[in-house]
Amino acid sequence: MIRNRFAAIAATTAAAALLLTACNATDDAASAAREGAGSALQSLNFGSGTAKQNNAAPGTGDWATGPGRPASKPAAKKWVQLSASSAGDLNPVVVNGAGFTLYRFDKDTADPSKSNCSGECATTWPPVLVAPGGKIFVDGVAKSDVGVVKRDDGNLQVTIGGWPVYRFSKDLKPGDTNGQGVGGTWFGVTPDGQKAGAAAEEPEQGGDGTAAPASSVTLSDEINFGDPSEGLAGSGCQNVGRDDSASSLQASGALKIWSEKDCKGESKVVQGNIADLNSIGFDDRISSVFLG
Repeated sequence: MIRNRFAAIAATTAAAALLLTACNATDDAASAAREGAGSALQSLNFGSGTAKQNNAAPGTGDWATGPGRPASKPAAKKWVQLSASSAGDLNPVVVNGAGFTLYRFDKDTADPSKSNCSGECATTWPPVLVAPGGKIFVDGVAKSDVGVVKRDDGNLQVTIGGWPVYRFSKDLKPGDTNGQGVGGTWFGVTPDGQKAGAAAEEPEQGGDGTAAPASSVTLSDEINFGDPSEGLAGSGCQNVGRDDSASSLQASGALKIWSEKDCKGESKVVQGNIADLNSIGFDDRISSVFLG
């Protein structure tokens, strides 16, 4: 019996050692990926403002794919532009130098940054590539949120908030958002790398698979739906009683929140419950909502 007990202990110790080795290998790989991305990022240059404001040469960089042209085969550009803007119902969302919407992919990872879109996927969703030593113009996007990741083919793909970013081949003109929600995994990317127009939680679905409009909403002054709170119901534009005080909200469907009274100012479409409005840049900013 003693021999069997020692054998069991030895087996457990060996298994633990193997697990620790595997974890260390994973951590080492992640660290190597971060270091490699950091070195690549240091080789790039940044410019504040748009490419035009920085006198970039016409017909180069993001401008090479202009209005009326579909996203082309992935090619590293001498410069790319990342501008905080709006497109369709997405506000804010990042667009490139030609005004085309940029997207992120849920099957990628942000820490460490890793693209899992290649082959045919990268033809449909061309990655935003920048040449080594190239330039990234940031216009309303924080430089600290921008990076690059080396793809399996060796190209450098631009990241925002750690997420690799892409164009969509079926967006044919600036302002198109045909890639939004495709496959439930593709979303426009916000200036800090979040999903543009996406919910913090899964929304209630309508009969056609779309998000059902919310007929009521509860706005809480504290995160995680804490008190005090205020309820609004009905349809159309509703002004908030306690202006600019909500830090979380609960709703059974989709609604639009606004930064000013009478549904004016900056807006964002949200769906379902949001435990912390700071995660979408709307903490203490809601002045009105549109229901129904």
